[in-house]
This record gives sequence, structure tokens and C-alpha cells, in this order.
Amino acid sequence: MGAWVERAEMIKELNTLAPAVKRSDIVYRHMRDPALLRYYYSAKTMKLLDRMDLSGSAPTDIFIGRFGYPKVSIGPLVPPEFGDTSILGMPERWRHMSIEDVVNMRSRLVRGMHTTNIHDVEKGRMEELVRDLAIAERPAETEMNFAKRPRMSVTMLDEVQPFGPSAKMSSMEVHNVKADRKIESRYTDTDATAKTSMIELYERGVPVSKIMKGLSAGLFGMGANRKFVPTRWSITAVDDTLGKANLEEVKGYESLDSIQAYYHVSLDNRWLIFLIPGGWQYESIEAWYPKTVWNENGVDISIYGSYEGYNGRKTYAEIGGCYYSGRLAITEKMKMLQRQGMALILREVHDGYIMPVGVWNVREHVRDTLQVRPDILHTVTDMLNYAQARLEIGAKEWIRNSRMLRDLLSQRRIAEYVATV
Repeated sequence: MGAWVERAEMIKELNTLAPAVKRSDIVYRHMRDPALLRYYYSAKTMKLLDRMDLSGSAPTDIFIGRFGYPKVSIGPLVPPEFGDTSILGMPERWRHMSIEDVVNMRSRLVRGMHTTNIHDVEKGRMEELVRDLAIAERPAETEMNFAKRPRMSVTMLDEVQPFGPSAKMSSMEVHNVKADRKIESRYTDTDATAKTSMIELYERGVPVSKIMKGLSAGLFGMGANRKFVPTRWSITAVDDTLGKANLEEVKGYESLDSIQAYYHVSLDNRWLIFLIPGGWQYESIEAWYPKTVWNENGVDISIYGSYEGYNGRKTYAEIGGCYYSGRLAITEKMKMLQRQGMALILREVHDGYIMPVGVWNVREHVRDTLQVRPDILHTVTDMLNYAQARLEIGAKEWIRNSRMLRDLLSQRRIAEYVATV
């Protein structure tokens, strides 16, 4: 009870500080409390809540809700500032930020909401402006008038990066939009499938986050088949589609000739990735410590994972969108190496990871991990010893939760392979 009384007193004190709350010692002492962290950044946005309008440079970012589907809320994410705000909508640039920095940055974005049918992509002024923002090459000046005052909140979802207050819009205007020619070319091609458009843009170097927004805004697909796609769904759909496209190429390569081990720490997540000789297989295992996002009230570490063999999966991964984000990053690495193999991600999520910031965390930090110089190993025993030395969880526990490790130990593929080279 003492902790909850102290927490209540903290909230009461923060109330007296809002809306001019600053980064005081009292905030920092409790910054590791998710509820207070959300409240703190919400309080920072309170000056936005007294107005019925907002103007700023929207970072070509939109959000499509899923509640009420097929009628959903669409709209921009706009900060109350002008200039180059592009970083606010580009997770590819957030790799070295702390959770506090990400939440602080994204809490400045106010979500405007307009209800529409998913099939009404080409109908209505609001729909057109949302589409324009998704096509835009750089931040565009955006004005929103609200039907109701914005709600004080910082939204945290598992797949989606956080954002600040939300409000129904009565009107919206967007100015000085410069279209991204690569995105625009896919929008004007009504004979190409959404899959074809996504893959072509990816191969032309368009950031994954930009492709996700395009899919959400209904920019891709064949004519009348186009529709708005909820942001949460579009993220996983793009990761899944692009990862599978990469695999079509990867499976034509020769096998890796040694075990590559990559280790990296970020956002209090410990990443250990093994790339292993053999035909394509992939497994991602997550260990969530107590007081973390998906094990907040737990006493023991919660471990679970998802696996696929050479021919892929037929069901949605148990660990959700993180599985597909990690797989995309793995296939990118194998394409670069021009080799195929088995890939195993071991992820320890420690208690510093106090709230979800989106599956970009997995995609970008697996990418980041795979950029370090790997250690070269030769046997499964080497792998287990390597994991034992770098992760807190013992090798036996990883084996118990990993189909790939159990198969390797029972079939001794790596030891047999290495003995022949």
C-alpha cells in the first residue's frame, strides 16, 4: 500500500505543476514508473488541450484506427511546431534514443480523427488530405480544427509507436505538399497489386516506415480494391510481405559456412542473434522479466517464442508483430551476405523496458545488432557457451524453449557440417 500511496501523492503533485510541469527531480525519481511517465508527458501537452485548433508541420505521419472496422478513424499526427519534423515519423532514425526520448518526442504529436469507411479512399476532402500526407516527401504545413477538445493522453500500443492527445476534427487543411515521386508512381498505377507496389518501393530504397503509411492510406492496390488499412495491421503486413520477398532470393543462395554470433544491448533489451549453416529456418524467442511491458505483475521471467521451417508458417506468430519485424531484418542481412541459413534471435527484455514503443524497436535493433562484427563459432556447444556468457538466462532454459536448439542438439548438424570443411 505504501508504494501506491506515494504514487497517488506523486500524481497529486504533478497535477499542481501542470501544464507547466518541468523535468524536475521529483519526475526523474519515478521516471521508471510507466503510469507516471505517461502522465508526465501528457501533462507537458496540456497547453494543447485548451485550444480548438492546431497548426504545425506534419511529419508525413498518419494514423488509421481499427476500432469500429470497417468504419475507422483516420487522420494526421501533427506537432504544434513548424520546420523539419521528419524525425518524428521515421523510426529508422530512433535506434540510439532512450525510451524517455522516444516518448517525449512522440508525445508532441496530436492525432486528428475523422470517421470514414475503409473503402472510401477516394471519397471526401478529409480522405484526400490524409492521402496527400502519406504521399508527401517531406513535412507539410497542416491545420486542424477540432470538434472537441483533445483528450489528455499518451497512447502506447504494442505494434505502434506512441503519440500524444487525440481529438475529432471538424476540418483540416494541408499546404505546401511536395509529392514523393516514388510513392506517387505507385499510387497512380492502379493495375499493380499492393504486394507488387510495396516490394518495388522497398527495392528502390524507400524506408519501410514510409511504405507502411502508404499501405495504411490506401495508396496501393488495384483500382477499386484499395482501402484504408489500420496502422497496426499495415505494420505487420509490410514486414511480412517484404520478409517473404527477400526469402525468395535468400533460398537460392549457398549456405553459410560458419556460425555467426551477434550481440548488442539497447533500451535494456539484450539481443543475441545466431546465423547458422543450413537451409532456411527462423526462430525468435523473447524473455520478459518482471516489471516489463508484458510481464508487469509477474514474479518469474516469462519466455515464449515462434518458429518457422523452410516452408514458412501457416498461422500468425505467437509473439505477434515482433516476429515479422525481426525476420525482415534477418533476411536483409542474408541478402547482403548472399547466403542462407538458420537464424535464431534470443532477446532478454529487462526491467528498464518499461513500456511499449512499437515493433520498430525489434526491426531497427535487430538491424543494428547485425551491423556489429560477428564472432565466428563452430559448434552448438560454442553457441550455448556464448549465450551463457552474455545472457542472464542459462543455456538450459533457452534449450527448453527453443525448437531450433533442441533440433540442433539432437541432430548435431553443425558439428557434422563443420567437421567436413
